[in-house]
Amino acid sequence: MQNFIVKITKPDDSLLDDNTLQCFILSSALDDKFINFFADKAKNLDKLVLTDNVESCLKHNLDGVMIDLSKSENIAVDYKQQTAGLKKKFIGVICRNRRHEAMLISECEPDFVIFKAWKDGIEKVKDLTDWYVEFFLIQSAVMAAEDGVDTSLFKTDFIIINDEQYKNSNHQ
Repeated sequence: MQNFIVKITKPDDSLLDDNTLQCFILSSALDDKFINFFADKAKNLDKLVLTDNVESCLKHNLDGVMIDLSKSENIAVDYKQQTAGLKKKFIGVICRNRRHEAMLISECEPDFVIFKAWKDGIEKVKDLTDWYVEFFLIQSAVMAAEDGVDTSLFKTDFIIINDEQYKNSNHQ
């Protein structure tokens, strides 16, 4: 069974009641009051809460962050700069969908590496994630970049979809 991480994009905490979900990514665009409320409720339920912004992670004392290095030209330097001060936080890194970048990010030792998937070109992303899972010990995730991506094709440790995608799927 695939493990889902759901990105919360709207102020709705109803998915916290889903016992199959153990980790969430809060959009940093959400209101501070909601982020604090969601994080407190999740903590009481022993669920992890990440965000998509380092400052938001630190401000709200969340469990970790998902950073995007998919456009980075100097992955090691950018990783070090963006993760400074994030000791004992979970770190997921979005990488460019190429083997070389996946290897460079893995050398930085994040907790998990994230590959984006679109409907167009999904086979190439599947081949890349299959290769990654076979050769690396660092956990991996695929993130559906649009509606309609068949995430069941992937052998990654985690599937990241947004709240609407999760609610509209048969995963609930």
